[in-house]
Amino acid sequence: MSNQMQLKFLSRSENEVFARNVVAAFALPLNPTLSELSDVKTAVSEAVTNCIVHAYAGGEGWIVLDCETQGRTLHITVSDSGRGIEDVDRALTPFYTSVPGEERSGMGFTIMQTFMTEFSVRSEAGKGTKVDMRKCFGAEAEADAR
Repeated sequence: MSNQMQLKFLSRSENEVFARNVVAAFALPLNPTLSELSDVKTAVSEAVTNCIVHAYAGGEGWIVLDCETQGRTLHITVSDSGRGIEDVDRALTPFYTSVPGEERSGMGFTIMQTFMTEFSVRSEAGKGTKVDMRKCFGAEAEADAR
């Protein structure tokens, strides 16, 4: 059985909590463990925060969150139409941050990669960024992912 949802919201910091909770509620029918659900919520938080901090850099724009379930797998896409990333490979490097003057750890993408079963980033400078993530729940779903 599959299900889909799409959510569009402004790049405001208060919407980060909203987005993570919506995705958590959407994932509940897949019967995730508390640890798996925490992983998903953290990854979504990081993706949305990246849009707020980097894509729109203090300005405001739209963030689109798409989710789909298939079996015991959750697919998540977080996209923006902000500044984009000039060098995705560099941005994926642990501890790299494009705003070194702020208190940023540069670990957002690393956290997403670690907590999700699959992760990818597509971006074009000046046109925006799309982060695709997939989380398989349970041992059987993990085996299917391989």
